[in-house]
Amino acid sequence: MSPRRPCPVCTREIAVVGGRFARHDPPGRRTVLELVSCPGSRRIAPMMAPAERLFDPEEPPFPGQQPLF
Repeated sequence: MSPRRPCPVCTREIAVVGGRFARHDPPGRRTVLELVSCPGSRRIAPMMAPAERLFDPEEPPFPGQQPLF
């Protein structure tokens, strides 16, 4: 299942696949028989906030901590 984010154009919750919003129709009913995609379709999705780190690799080990190997 792909993560969903709001489209910057129509604000619908859209799946993000490969860093881009999936192709989708604009909200509302169609009045013509043509298939029309939302202008936000296939746009590059902004990156999400990076995950928090469990530890800082630059921080020295705790005093008295011995290396594992």
